[in-house]
Amino acid sequence: MAVEPTQALWRTSSYSGTGKECVEVADVESGTLVRDSKQPELGHLSFTPAEWQPFVSSLRAFSTTV
Repeated sequence: MAVEPTQALWRTSSYSGTGKECVEVADVESGTLVRDSKQPELGHLSFTPAEWQPFVSSLRAFSTTV
């Protein structure tokens, strides 16, 4: 049974830093969900496990170039 996004256990991403620009993530059976913590009603992005790792790697690469 899949977890509905409204029932998922959301947490602040470790990549959000200490500012007000927070991203929340939730681990669900099908992978990982990501949403804007200030506007969760706008929806979320869904990543399968195969998609999540390249996404996180690209964030790490970007953060070292900024």
